[in-house]
Amino acid sequence: MLRPVPTEAEATTGPADGPAVEHVTIHGYRRAFRRCGSGPALVLLHGIGDSSESWAPLLPALGRDFTVLAPDLLGHGASDKPRADYSVAAYANGVRDLLDVLGIDRATVVGHSLGGGVAAQTAYQYPHRVERLVLVSSGGVAREVSPFLRLLSAPYAELTLPLTQVPGARLVGRGVAEVAKRTPLALGRDADDLLRVFDGLPSGPARKSFTRTLRSVVDWRGQLVTMLDRCYLAGDMPSLLVWGDRDGVIPVAHGHRAHEAMPGSRLEVFAGAGHFPHHAEPQRFLDLLTDFVAGTEPAAFDADIWSERLRTGRAAAGPTGAAPAASA
Repeated sequence: MLRPVPTEAEATTGPADGPAVEHVTIHGYRRAFRRCGSGPALVLLHGIGDSSESWAPLLPALGRDFTVLAPDLLGHGASDKPRADYSVAAYANGVRDLLDVLGIDRATVVGHSLGGGVAAQTAYQYPHRVERLVLVSSGGVAREVSPFLRLLSAPYAELTLPLTQVPGARLVGRGVAEVAKRTPLALGRDADDLLRVFDGLPSGPARKSFTRTLRSVVDWRGQLVTMLDRCYLAGDMPSLLVWGDRDGVIPVAHGHRAHEAMPGSRLEVFAGAGHFPHHAEPQRFLDLLTDFVAGTEPAAFDADIWSERLRTGRAAAGPTGAAPAASA
């Protein structure tokens, strides 16, 4: 560990909003982000419908040892929400562009849920820019996903999202969440975080961006993309996988499958945690992340080795019917 980190209570409560939200305009769209600290660069990518707020409680501790960058992906949080490309590949391009604008050459990239798929795609599209890869309850492994997300990806499902903002809906949602937390249901462990995410979709543009993003990765049969067919390329990339064993959104089996497909990766399973293990045990997550960075050397990209692997490597078989993750 590089330096002592706060207690779990301190890591959880921290400043209410963390570092102030900044903006920069790229390709005509305002991109929001939070940044703090100094040292090696650490990029934190949030999940679908979420924002950099998801990482805010951890930023002060991480900023002691890293230059931390937590963007709001396009269509999320305080970033613009245009009618645009919300594919995983487009998000990876956005990460690259933001790093360029802010003068960050290389970074350890951490991604949660959808952000995990974006992180893996960034490492694939721009391997010379990624030093290490950390996937937290990551999307883009296999088909299985919460039936709730499958439902929301259905045609015209976006018409039901405004109902979450009608008077009394929040109170009903809170009541359902409290009941869920008292049941064995895995989603009950993430009830508060899931309510927070849906509270962040108050406007029409936000809901449309959410739906477009979701449909780029999920349909009624489950996840559409997989990273498994090119995981062999990550042979020299220090990789850490973090999952909750009670994840009701993306099952922990995906973590085991990705671990088997990624040469030299490390898998850490948080017992009793759901889809947000970095919220369930923030102190453990901070220790794990700082130890991982301190104990590994940044990946050294070699174009000749990369090309040779592309010519001769054997891709792991993906889930039946799942397409490969979008390429550059």
